[in-house]
Amino acid sequence: MATITKRNNSYRATVSLYQKGEYKRETKTFKNKKDAELWSLEMELEKGRGKNIAERSTLFTIFYQNWVNTVKKNDVREATFINYIRTITVVSSLFEGIKLKHLDDIVMQKKIDKYAETHSKKTTRELVLKIRGSLKYAYARGLITNDFGSLIKAKGQEHPKRNIALSITEFKKLRQHCVNHQEHEFNVLVLLALETGARRGELLGIKKDDLFEYGIHISRSISPTNNDTQLKTKHSKRDISINKDVYNSLLTLAESKSDYIFDWNSFRQSQQLQKLLKQLEITKTTFHGLRDTHASFLFAKNISIDYISRRLGHNSILTTQNYGCTINSVGE
Repeated sequence: MATITKRNNSYRATVSLYQKGEYKRETKTFKNKKDAELWSLEMELEKGRGKNIAERSTLFTIFYQNWVNTVKKNDVREATFINYIRTITVVSSLFEGIKLKHLDDIVMQKKIDKYAETHSKKTTRELVLKIRGSLKYAYARGLITNDFGSLIKAKGQEHPKRNIALSITEFKKLRQHCVNHQEHEFNVLVLLALETGARRGELLGIKKDDLFEYGIHISRSISPTNNDTQLKTKHSKRDISINKDVYNSLLTLAESKSDYIFDWNSFRQSQQLQKLLKQLEITKTTFHGLRDTHASFLFAKNISIDYISRRLGHNSILTTQNYGCTINSVGE
């Protein structure tokens, strides 16, 4: 049972806990007796529900690290798990010395806001999503009294959009250059990116056996950070039709290859693309911007959104609709 002891002008509540053959105590000091009694009652009720109150004194940094290495390790693909591992250092820095029992949405929000001061809103949002997942698990285990993760908001700096869709004029200019200079393997890769809207890793993962008449089969993705070749989603596995000239370019390149069609080139495609765009005096964009360019071209042609969704390998049509709203419109 809980005990309440008056100490000068405050009241100290103590709850006895039994865990793994050992008795422990959880204490908290209040200004008035009523609050001490209310807290004691809540703790006794939590004990009665089988909640793991003793472990609420665990540091959040330790809990988060264990959650990543035990729960998430077998729950996500290798590439995603690596992203979780990277957040351990961030969480360890932000929440050093803070115990689970001392966490609430206000404490958490202040720490997240501090992180957001030097990071983009997108990066902050990704961190918040991971922390929310850990808090949901902590609540289910009875390590925190409520799931306040949904109350945490992601702020941060708004950086200029890097994945810019090229205009139709620039699209045609880049495509024609790649067609005219196929002696450079990278130009064929860019040509295929413009033609299919496939992700860079998906293009680098194409093997000779993935070619079929006027089309390519997407079945793997190459990552610069790990050996995981799984695709982003189950819908990413797809067949994409291509024009005859692009198909012939791939056939010619494939003749000199034994397995993968494109050289991974130490994953320096981004630098190569910037050099090419500067040479042609075309708007600076990223390799993913070529995917946006392809999508914009399809949207501009009023092609069925269902077809666009399948071609891009999206999880659902809703994803494609949202995607269409975020990319820039194709210029004339």
